[in-house]
Amino acid sequence: MSVLLLFLWLCQPMRTLYLDPRASFPPKEAPHTELFLARELAALPPSPVAGMNHLRENSIVHRDIKPGNIMRLMGEEGQSIYKLTDFGAARELDDDEKFVSVYGTEEYLHPDMYERAVLRKPQQKTFGVTVDLWSIGVTLYHAATGSLPFVPFGGPRRNKEMMYRITTEKPAGAIAGTQRRENGPLEWSYTLPITCRLSMGLQSQLVPILANILEVEQAKCWGFDQFFAETSDILQRVVVHVFSLSQAVLHHVYIHAHNTVAIFLEAVYKQTSVAPQHQEYLFEGHVCVLEPSLSAQHIAHTTASSPLTLFSMASETPKGLAFRDPAQDIPKFFPKVDLQADYSTAKSVLGAGYQALWLARALLAGQELMLRGLYWFVEMLQATCRRTLEVTRMALLFLSSSLGTESSVAGMPEMQELKRVTELRSKLRALAEALSRYAHDITETQMSLSNLSSELMKNRDQVHADRSIQQIQCCLDKMNLIYKQFKKSRMRPGLGYNEEQIHKLDKVNFGHLAKRLLQVFQEKCVQKYQTSLVTHGKWMREVHETRIHLRMVSCSVAAFNTEAQGAQESLSKILDQLSHQLLQDRTMGAQVSAPPTAPHPSPALTDLVLHMQELCEEVKLLAFDLQDNNRIIEGLSRPPSAPDS
Repeated sequence: MSVLLLFLWLCQPMRTLYLDPRASFPPKEAPHTELFLARELAALPPSPVAGMNHLRENSIVHRDIKPGNIMRLMGEEGQSIYKLTDFGAARELDDDEKFVSVYGTEEYLHPDMYERAVLRKPQQKTFGVTVDLWSIGVTLYHAATGSLPFVPFGGPRRNKEMMYRITTEKPAGAIAGTQRRENGPLEWSYTLPITCRLSMGLQSQLVPILANILEVEQAKCWGFDQFFAETSDILQRVVVHVFSLSQAVLHHVYIHAHNTVAIFLEAVYKQTSVAPQHQEYLFEGHVCVLEPSLSAQHIAHTTASSPLTLFSMASETPKGLAFRDPAQDIPKFFPKVDLQADYSTAKSVLGAGYQALWLARALLAGQELMLRGLYWFVEMLQATCRRTLEVTRMALLFLSSSLGTESSVAGMPEMQELKRVTELRSKLRALAEALSRYAHDITETQMSLSNLSSELMKNRDQVHADRSIQQIQCCLDKMNLIYKQFKKSRMRPGLGYNEEQIHKLDKVNFGHLAKRLLQVFQEKCVQKYQTSLVTHGKWMREVHETRIHLRMVSCSVAAFNTEAQGAQESLSKILDQLSHQLLQDRTMGAQVSAPPTAPHPSPALTDLVLHMQELCEEVKLLAFDLQDNNRIIEGLSRPPSAPDS
């Protein structure tokens, strides 16, 4: 297949990615989304799995892979379509073949090619198809972070010797190197920077790939087969969104659909440090029971705005979203008019503004998830209170009914059995008083939870009414108009006097808009988010304490019910024996003729027999109800089961 036919094939739509239509590649004005960056592994450029795999199947080496050679077109429905372009340096080359010609963009060149093409050092090295892998690694890093992985002091173009040194001295496993000051030491990174918008779940999958294709020595570098296999493995995974309520962090967990729930729980543990046995989940306000032996396909379909809510008994300070302040990346305009410099500065400032917009949305979404998840959990605790209180009151009702007959026993003849009955009834009375105290305690807990629920709803209304996103967007729209004018002006040789004055005014307005944008971001987004984290931590501690207290109350109520059940059974046996004995005495007294001096059966004794029979039946019924209540209370100590999500 000729290079021309291959180019035509690659120009067919390959991946559909929804982005801000103002985005470039890498997007400066509009930030990457998780969907975009996840699909970059399949659409680099536009696809190592599709496009690059096709290149290798046809023995083609591109030799100039970089973001600038990725063309973005707009589809009929407004979607972005990415295509690989510029095959001017491409040539046919089998895996075991080498080439000696040098071509490409220096920041993306393999170090061996860089040494010859940029440093002009004579060397007899030959190059293989893996040079494209190095370029793919640099491009992937650039797409994920918005910056190059290897940056010497002064920049790659101004410090070429140090650039070569960074790429060749890079230790195994490192994916980036930076020199922050002149003649300063090299700093190596083994993870993606904090500014990277990839989730930690996707970063954990991507970093090993970058580490193994950004290797100078061909013996250590992956081949295309392994690279394609690893990237394909990521693309075949599904993402499950999990919001850790205790940490106030949204996690993206990548698993295969054929995995078990146990593997998912272990993946959550790696990201949250919450052991599988301590993980409890809510989904859309309902308890979600995940059976480890089931397939992961039983896990509910989640999104970033509708994740599984993870709750654990471990009390910890919420970490929240970690981010870098965009204000640190905003340069200042030069006082004099320099069309090219003004355009570059405006572009950097606008990029930082869009970063602030993305962060503002993420911070607002984080507040919503905190309030919503905590509200659901408070509702679950209130339901537990209602069930516990209902069972406690039922036990009190039956105990009161059985204790109401005590006056009938008073005044009866002194019998050992009746003394035992009195002792048991005293014990039941003490249990009833204890249950009454617990009922009062649960009622107070209900009121406290109800107040917290109202406070959460009030805060959610405030989050929904927040207008900071619209204010930042308004500033960006105005800044974008000025930026577009700067973009046009830089192509001109110069400006007239009036145009130059307008340009100066635009610079001032652009600076004021940027300042206003950052002020809104700091005061209405960051400060509110940090305050919400502190409040969330306080509420979480209250909820933890309330839950522990409710479990203790439930256990105590269950123990009291068990004790009351045993006392009722003993009382039932004694009363049954007394009733049977009195009934026998009454029957014998009626059958045997008594001497003239023998007294008639006492009316009180007759009433006692009838009363004992009635009391015996009541006690049996009470024992049965207490046993049933005890089973209910035992169920309160574990979350109720739910249908498969």
